[in-house]
Amino acid sequence: MGAAAPGRFITLEGGEGAGKSTLARHLKDRVEALGLRVTLTREPGGSPKAEAIREVILSGQVKRHGPFVEALMFSAARIDHIDRLIRPALERGDWVICDRFIDSTRAYQGALGRIEAGLLAELEAVTIDGLMPDLTLILDLDPTIGLARAARRRAPDEATDRFEGEALAFHSTLRQAYLAIAASEPSRCVVLDAAQPPAVLAQAAWSAIRERLPSPQAA
Repeated sequence: MGAAAPGRFITLEGGEGAGKSTLARHLKDRVEALGLRVTLTREPGGSPKAEAIREVILSGQVKRHGPFVEALMFSAARIDHIDRLIRPALERGDWVICDRFIDSTRAYQGALGRIEAGLLAELEAVTIDGLMPDLTLILDLDPTIGLARAARRRAPDEATDRFEGEALAFHSTLRQAYLAIAASEPSRCVVLDAAQPPAVLAQAAWSAIRERLPSPQAA
């Protein structure tokens, strides 16, 4: 019997309310329709320890300690997530689709938190130990639209999380940070217009995957 086909690692990035979770579920269905195994996950989170860290971060308890401590917390969650879920899934040939990964840390704690680029790069290198996404889809959206979407999906008694509660200027800077990342790594990143209807966005994402990551089943 031949070796299993290699797994693929796809990450979805973008601001609040861009539609990453909805798109992730759609892409999972499309890839599975080809007869491929898919592991769907998210950050922060994805493993029991990482989910516990997620609750602490999004509650805002870490914010007062500054962006570097926040980046350390994200990195601790990411290490466990990679070790417990992502690497094992890729090694058995799964396609891993992850809602947020390293680019969120680069944008939120790097560009917005103003952590020195070299320091953040060193932290990232230790954290991911060479594991880079094969493809990153960056969902670009006017933050006023994204925040309105995020507000609609919250329950009436649900508070905004650590990042949704930031001012509009924060989210505008975040958008530009993602676009800068995409411009700096065009071989890995594809920018998609997240203002499109979900079905149109999903088709654009699928076209990017078919172009960048062709599989034998998709031929």
